[in-house]
Amino acid sequence: MSRYSLAAGAVAAPLFAVVAIAQAATRAGYDITRHPVSLLSNGDLGWMQITAFLLTGLLSIAAAPGTRAALRGGRGERWAPRLLVLIGAGMLVAAVFRLDPADGFPVGTPLGTPATFSWHAIVHNLGGSLSFFSMMALCLVLARRFAADGQRAWAWTGRACAVAFFALLAWAFTGGQAGALTLFAGVLLAWGWIAATSGVLLRRSSGSRPGSARMSATVPATTLVA
Repeated sequence: MSRYSLAAGAVAAPLFAVVAIAQAATRAGYDITRHPVSLLSNGDLGWMQITAFLLTGLLSIAAAPGTRAALRGGRGERWAPRLLVLIGAGMLVAAVFRLDPADGFPVGTPLGTPATFSWHAIVHNLGGSLSFFSMMALCLVLARRFAADGQRAWAWTGRACAVAFFALLAWAFTGGQAGALTLFAGVLLAWGWIAATSGVLLRRSSGSRPGSARMSATVPATTLVA
């Protein structure tokens, strides 16, 4: 069961990326440099993004038990699975509570940012923030485990992904140019790295002795990133 759990963690970020990029390329009126991915939950095809939030949220939660088992006896054993659950919970909140239409999307919506936000848009943003900051924290927690296991390259890339995501998120939240795109890039960077570590743990659990607590560094960090 641990292998299925870790596989769930490995596919969550790539699935989210594929669905979002496919919609960004095909949905009328959508501009990924201006419109956050969450806006895709609106309109006739909004069910696609809502489903993506639901599935990837459930996959992240499902990854928690396998991650706990893979990290047993070392750093990150407690907080890594907890943060995966928080990432998933934030995605589920984002699925249930939609962001308000804005800035010309869906087609027919007035241009510009709405002067006020609905209560469900506020809850959506809270869910998104929960996922975002949990991703950053998880990158740091796993990087600490990699450092303890002597896997310096993985440790440094995890820290770099956390810092880069924070910078890209800050840029987006302060109204930086193409902020929606930088936010999406930050999500893919951090969540993609987390997915790659799930792949590492999956390979280790499949190919090493039971009870081994050391993580392998044989899989490149970009292997599972869409």
